[in-house]
Amino acid sequence: MLLALGLGSAQARVEGELAPGLVNPGAHEQPAWFKQSFLDMREDVGEARAQGKRVMLYFYQDGCPYCAKLLRDNFAQSTLSDATRRYFDVIAINMWGDREVTDFEGRKTTEKRFAKMLKVMFTPTVLLLDGDGNVALRINGYFPPHRFLAAIRYVGEGLDAKETFREYLARTSPEPASGQLHHLPGELQPPYRLQATLKRDPRPLLVLFEQRQCGDCDELHDVVFKRPETQRLLKRFQVVILDMWAATPLTTPDGRHTTVAAWASALKVDYAPSMVFFDREGRKVFATGGYLRAFHVQSALDYVASGAYLRQPEFQRYIETRADALRAKGVKVDIWR
Repeated sequence: MLLALGLGSAQARVEGELAPGLVNPGAHEQPAWFKQSFLDMREDVGEARAQGKRVMLYFYQDGCPYCAKLLRDNFAQSTLSDATRRYFDVIAINMWGDREVTDFEGRKTTEKRFAKMLKVMFTPTVLLLDGDGNVALRINGYFPPHRFLAAIRYVGEGLDAKETFREYLARTSPEPASGQLHHLPGELQPPYRLQATLKRDPRPLLVLFEQRQCGDCDELHDVVFKRPETQRLLKRFQVVILDMWAATPLTTPDGRHTTVAAWASALKVDYAPSMVFFDREGRKVFATGGYLRAFHVQSALDYVASGAYLRQPEFQRYIETRADALRAKGVKVDIWR
């Protein structure tokens, strides 16, 4: 969900406290088996293909706690690291870096411009490429180990050509959960005529795609949404909660008639819960799809509700500014709470 900001040294700060700036904590180095690439994307894709493998692009930033979590909690597990090495050459790219990159068209650029070209807005962001260098699956933010392993196998075994990732995930990686679809006070009720709803109410629209067997959905509602600050921000939106698998008919914000499941597929919603935001004209303006704690959920809500997305297209930059503003008010920013 996932997104990352800087942490100070372990000696100076409590884990989870957000420190000013982006500082490399040095405690979670990238695995030695990551490819030492010259960052020529066409060359890397060709070399991987010659070995019967694919390329994984791992976008990170120094001081990123969710990146550290990915390296510590995911790649430290032999089952997951072995599967990754079997199917992929992993190439690490600094979201703000200045190393030279040769992109898929043979053009020279820098890491940060390459990240921007690929619309990388979160760290970690993981792009799993197919044999031709196209993005087979995009992971915006942190996936817990069982979901990350499913993603590795899904693309590594070429199943992306046969079914969507959310179909594969539902079939292979069920998780313990309440089995209930959650609700919020004042949420929109069927029939879902979302275009008409936006014309009646000036607030932007938040669409929550969830499912019944979803432990992260349970945590979002039982923990994050119960916080006073989150509730205050939610009031600035029209909110609809949809079961991403449902055949329920609806009219989309831009006026198309479809079903919830078909719309979720068209929006490439692979993760539950996902938050998708629309402006009053029915345009999709922002989305999240990954594991998020309270600070990042609140930041996403504020990013859209305040209109900051119109002024600052890079969400990561916005989070840094918001964290600084909170610290200036004496608020301790703890991304793990």
